[in-house]
Amino acid sequence: MRAYVAGAALAGWAGLAIQQYLIVYSRWMADASLLGGLVNFFSFFTVLTNTLAAVVLSYALVSRPSAGRRFFLRPAVSSGIAVSIVVVGLAYSLLLRHLWSPEGWQFIADELLHDVMPLLFLGYWWFWVPKGTLRLKHIGYWVIYPLVYFVYVLLRGHLLGQYPYPFIDVGTLGYPQVFMNAGGILLGFVCVALALVGLDKILKRAA
Repeated sequence: MRAYVAGAALAGWAGLAIQQYLIVYSRWMADASLLGGLVNFFSFFTVLTNTLAAVVLSYALVSRPSAGRRFFLRPAVSSGIAVSIVVVGLAYSLLLRHLWSPEGWQFIADELLHDVMPLLFLGYWWFWVPKGTLRLKHIGYWVIYPLVYFVYVLLRGHLLGQYPYPFIDVGTLGYPQVFMNAGGILLGFVCVALALVGLDKILKRAA
C-alpha cells in the first residue's frame, strides 16, 4: 500500500508543480504579474481538486495524529474528493481534450492531472478507504464544493473578464447557456456520487 500511495502522491504533486511552473513562466515571459499567475493557477477546478487529492494521499503516508489528517482521511471526505477528481477526468475527456493538443511539459502536466491522478486516486479509494459509512446525505455535502467554485468563477469572471473553462465563459456564451452547462456538469457529478455510494455498499458487503 505504502509504495502505491507514495507514487500516487508524487504523481499529484509533480503534476501540480509542472503546471504551476508553466503558468508562472508564461506570465514572466509576458512581463505580467506573477501573483496574478498564482491566483490564476488556483482558479482551476482541476488544480484545486488535484491538490485535495494529493493532500489526502500525503496524509495517508504519515502516522502522526493531527486535525488535518483526521479530517482528510475520513471516508466521507476522501470519498467526496474521489467523486470530484473522477469528474475532473470525465469533464476533461468529454469537453476539453478535443480543443487543444498540448506538447512537452504541458502534455505531461495534463496527463498527470486529468488522466493519471483520477485513476490513481480512485484506486486508493477502492482498496484503502474504509467502506460502509457513506450515505446519500453525504452527496448533499459534496456538491457544496463545486457550487461554491462555480459562484467564485462567475464573480471572478465578472470582475476580470476571464473564465478558466470555455463552457462557463459568460462573455462568449451568455448566462443562460453557462447555467445550462453547469447544470449538466452538476448532474454528472451527482451521478458519479451516487455510483460511488453504491460501490461503497457493494464493496462493504463483499468484504
